Amino acid sequence: MKTLSQSPWAKLMAIGAIVGILTLVLARIGWLVDDRRGRQIEAIQSVQQSQAGAQAVLGPWLHRRCTEEWETEVGEGKDRRLQTQRRDFALDLAATRLHVASQAMAETRYRGLFKVNGYLGRLAFDADWANLAALEPTGSVRGSRLACEPVELLLALTDTRGVQRAELQLDGQSLPVAAGTGHAKYTRGLHAVLPERAKAEPLKAHLAIDLRGTGRLDLVPAAGQTEWDLRADWPHPSFGGRFLPAEREVAEGGFHAVWRVSELASSASRDLAEGTPLCAGQVNTSAAYDDGTVERSAAPCLDSLAVTFIDPINPYVLADRATKYGLLFVVLTFVAVALTEVLARPRVRRIHPVQYALVGLALSLFFLLLLALSEHLSFEWAYAAASLGCAGVLAHYGSHLLGGWRGGLGFGAALAALYGLLYVLLTREQTALVVGALGLFALLAVVMALTRRIDWYRLFDDFSAPTAVR
Repeated sequence: MKTLSQSPWAKLMAIGAIVGILTLVLARIGWLVDDRRGRQIEAIQSVQQSQAGAQAVLGPWLHRRCTEEWETEVGEGKDRRLQTQRRDFALDLAATRLHVASQAMAETRYRGLFKVNGYLGRLAFDADWANLAALEPTGSVRGSRLACEPVELLLALTDTRGVQRAELQLDGQSLPVAAGTGHAKYTRGLHAVLPERAKAEPLKAHLAIDLRGTGRLDLVPAAGQTEWDLRADWPHPSFGGRFLPAEREVAEGGFHAVWRVSELASSASRDLAEGTPLCAGQVNTSAAYDDGTVERSAAPCLDSLAVTFIDPINPYVLADRATKYGLLFVVLTFVAVALTEVLARPRVRRIHPVQYALVGLALSLFFLLLLALSEHLSFEWAYAAASLGCAGVLAHYGSHLLGGWRGGLGFGAALAALYGLLYVLLTREQTALVVGALGLFALLAVVMALTRRIDWYRLFDDFSAPTAVR
């Protein structure tokens, strides 16, 4: 019976078993990455609970609560009597034109090792109404009595804990702003009672607020014509919502974006009157992002313009993607070792499966090192440290496996090239598929070129023959 060193098939089975074990190791590292990502999400939720979450802003718009009463006859004969009926309703009027000039300053928070992107936004709303005729109630029953409360200016928010300051001027006159809206659907926000005025007169309002939030800022284009001008010192915005900016400029020091939306393109003004929900981080039906992704919402929400303050290099996302390439990485390295063993015979001693296992474990631990170091260093430096460390250790070990320092240096250089290819795949998300496909095709072509003259039948026979001990 042939021993492991004499049977190439037994050796292949042993290496296959090693690959299976390494798959479990990589899966366990992947679970650890998922756990750390979950803890990062918990950190974000913790900051949102303590400060303020993603903010969505609706308004300002005009709101008026009214009642209608009338008498109806009930009963028959001598039991006939008049009974008062009552109907409560509200009138909402979106601005004819809304211009929002805003600035956002990044406020980074930390929960332990985990970074949370917050912001302080300063928003100045300039809203114009051509007239207030739409706020005059119309009775639904002839002879009914109508009574209405004063007109109020409302601004709805998803998280009022983020409001730091609010100032309102109406035609140049300052008015007090109070918490809450009194609206049946949009309960969170601010309101101000407006003085009596002729309904045919135009109205101009200027509202300035300081608003804190986490991660994302949305604005609902509930006006005849909406223009949102946003400047921020965050260099990595992700624009979303139902409409992308008409103009945008992104630089290392921040970004500038301008949205222009007409009521001909958005139903937000009509949906406001119907009480469609205001959603933070969601949109009505679907939202297109400038990176090609689409976000969908199960429930209908008001249209929004949105920007998310993201980190372009999330260490947990990249570590998760890197781990998914782990098995391919191990297999390619094993193929390289096996080819060296075959092509360099008899100068190179036969490589034992245990040595394959040690090489595979070193490759697997690279991903654990990458995860651990990326929590303390930038991803670039963490990747460089982990890859150089693993390539150096394996180059030294390869010099003993492959019979000299030249073989070890070549082995280390090949691993460095693989690490370089993996880094390109991680950081070039849009071109990762084509780079990976071309890289694998090139590697296959190299393997086929190097092995084109090998007689595999004779090779397996030679491996089955006893080898003299040196």
